[in-house]
Amino acid sequence: FVNLKSRLFRIIESSKNNENVSIASANAITILNSANVNMHNRNWSNIKIPYAILDHAFLERTNFSNANLDNVRFYQTLLNKVNFTNASMNNIYFGEYAYLEGHSDRIVKIKFSPDGTKILSCSWDNTIRIWDVSSRKQLHVLEGHSGEITTANFSHDGSKIVSCSRDNSIRIWDVLSGQQIKLLEGHSNTVRSAEFSSDDSKIVSCSYDAIRIWDVLSEQKIQLLQGHSIWVASVKFSPDNSKIVFYSADKSIRVWDVSCGTQLLLLEGHKYEITGLQFISDGSKIISCSWDKTIRIWDALSGQQIQLLEGHTNGIKGIQLSSDGSKILSYSVDKTIRVWDVLSGKQLQVLEGHSESVYAAKFSFDDSRIVSSSGDCTIRLWDVSSGKQIQLLEGHSSDIDDVEFFPNESKILSCSADNTIRIWDISLEKKIKSTESYLDIITAVEFSPDGSKIVSSSADKTVRLWDVQSGRQIQIFEGHSDYIKGALFSPDGSKILSYSNDKTIRIWDVLSGKQLQLFEGHSDQISNVQFSSDGSKLVSCSLDKTIRIWDISSGRQILLLEGHSNFVIYAQFLPDEYKVISCSFDTTIRLWDALSGKQIQIFEGHKDYVSGMKLSPDGSKIASYSDQTIQVCDISSGKQIFLIETADVTDIKFSPDGTTIASSDKNTIRLWDVQTGKQIQILKGQAIRGIIFLDSSKIISYSWDSTIIIWDIYSGKQIQALEGHNGSIYSINLSPDGSKLVSGSSDKTIRLWGCSNGKIVDVTENNVADYIWSVGIQRGLSMKNSIWKSTKGLKNEQKLLVKQRGGIF
Repeated sequence: FVNLKSRLFRIIESSKNNENVSIASANAITILNSANVNMHNRNWSNIKIPYAILDHAFLERTNFSNANLDNVRFYQTLLNKVNFTNASMNNIYFGEYAYLEGHSDRIVKIKFSPDGTKILSCSWDNTIRIWDVSSRKQLHVLEGHSGEITTANFSHDGSKIVSCSRDNSIRIWDVLSGQQIKLLEGHSNTVRSAEFSSDDSKIVSCSYDAIRIWDVLSEQKIQLLQGHSIWVASVKFSPDNSKIVFYSADKSIRVWDVSCGTQLLLLEGHKYEITGLQFISDGSKIISCSWDKTIRIWDALSGQQIQLLEGHTNGIKGIQLSSDGSKILSYSVDKTIRVWDVLSGKQLQVLEGHSESVYAAKFSFDDSRIVSSSGDCTIRLWDVSSGKQIQLLEGHSSDIDDVEFFPNESKILSCSADNTIRIWDISLEKKIKSTESYLDIITAVEFSPDGSKIVSSSADKTVRLWDVQSGRQIQIFEGHSDYIKGALFSPDGSKILSYSNDKTIRIWDVLSGKQLQLFEGHSDQISNVQFSSDGSKLVSCSLDKTIRIWDISSGRQILLLEGHSNFVIYAQFLPDEYKVISCSFDTTIRLWDALSGKQIQIFEGHKDYVSGMKLSPDGSKIASYSDQTIQVCDISSGKQIFLIETADVTDIKFSPDGTTIASSDKNTIRLWDVQTGKQIQILKGQAIRGIIFLDSSKIISYSWDSTIIIWDIYSGKQIQALEGHNGSIYSINLSPDGSKLVSGSSDKTIRLWGCSNGKIVDVTENNVADYIWSVGIQRGLSMKNSIWKSTKGLKNEQKLLVKQRGGIF
């Protein structure tokens, strides 16, 4: 198989002039894709690859003009700048649909109508919207609330909607006309919850001030219920509408009689705030969950606690019952979803995969599957019986607040803080197993001292070593039990250091891939770790407010430096290795003796927590930044050189000659003279996360908006934008000889960039940089600046999807 790759490419090329090779060609490109071979910048006009599977493929700038792409799968594929002119695209598959456009702010809730024909969405833009499921069109915008919508619910017959808001009001709307029918006023504070009784004759609402029960026809308040010591968070009717159950911030659950307004039961036991509750279908039991990490089952007649379900390691955000009432689904800040047996209280499944808090989780209508959404911007589909993840859906660019199964179709509906509602196809039958291990968010990338290798760290708990020339993975280092925050080479390039949210630091041998040392001692997350210049020691700092110095050969802690009164964010050795400098959220920078552990100097001046710092190239000065200020100090004298007030600083760097400082904030890069503090230049950007100097005349910025930009410092102009990532850039690093740049992103890919006729440092408007290779499995479908002129076979909804993702017709 030595020449298999080149032979497969030749088969694809031969299909341009030979219809009989189309199936072989489709198989060839499918095999190349499953082996994660990059297929960007190819001239594949006129090729014939019907039924090819190009899921997650890298096809940037590839020419598919006049190609036969019928029935090809482009699930979560990178199609930026691809040319599809005159291509035949009958029955192609994207795996997702055009999103529902209209809301201008975070969408917090989505719900299907009881008959499954409509979707309700509510948003922080103060509106509720009704959508038609079959056409995906917006039917009505419900406007009237003057504050953020907290929730909205359909009536059980689907004819009305009740909504509540931070404007203290409750409104009832007619679904058919979209008109407001009634306005229920009386609460004096934010209304947190409102829902119809099962016969739709009453509405129960709760606020920080009281619980109210309303008659829907007369609009009259039937009951005003008080008696809880702190504000009520949520309220529900019992299945027979005779009782209501609610919980408040005083950790208690109360059951009240609807007709007479008297308290029947007080359920106490939770130690922290309750986050969710519901009756089981016959009303005999109440289930609750809490920030105290527990789920409790109560007898609804006696108020006695029947079951205590423990297993979550952090606060539980919500629960749901299966349709037959036999299982409980819970989801938590601990990043897990758990399934419990109601009768025995036993934990049946733990579903792990999300890298951030789980915001929502739901059973499918037949209880065989679970869908979940998270702050990690992913949706995951799980099999209930095996507990295994079936599918991963990516594309949202921010937290996903809610997710729902379609009632009668193999689709999922989701809404997000990115202001979109998306529809996903989950009827995947063919799956191509990648030969490359799965990558998650790339947290850090760095070149080896000789520039031949790249180390990367990831949220998938792995550190990986890559060959710069080929992009091939050389080693994978496994051992950490949580998100890895960073990885770096030792000064001689023989070792790799990694540090993680599991509170450990590990040293790995580059050649063998074996773990050489494990450093334990920090009692909270590690913020940063640095080698000494001779590679014999390392210094670490942590959210536990300490700095520690370690001996690498023995693996022992040499010194514990204590004195900061808040999180320590960064620490490093000075060039002489006898001193350590650190910065903290306690607003100070401190200089320490690395032999005795004593504090030598405190640098004060910042008004707010210090977010980061950088040493000048000669080690004589320290530049630091907080949310409001930039400060430069002389280390030997301890004197402040200058302090500048500026907002929202995200990074700071010294120029290679040490005469200039560059700082970035959300939308600008500012250049400052080190001696005077005078502002020299302003570069206007967008969503800037960090910066590095290429040389004294050029600077690179990387952004939350997925772009890397090379700037000319003297003119203040952009030289080039490096585009390709479709997620926030977390880290960039310049090779030692300045020839290449590596970037890692939340889109789960690593990209290597270079110039065809020179080095990255020599880039000009004419000598452009481009990416050489990329590794990982790209997150989401990407079509920016792709060309779809005169394509054949696209459905109208697919055309809308293409336009939404930046495709050009």
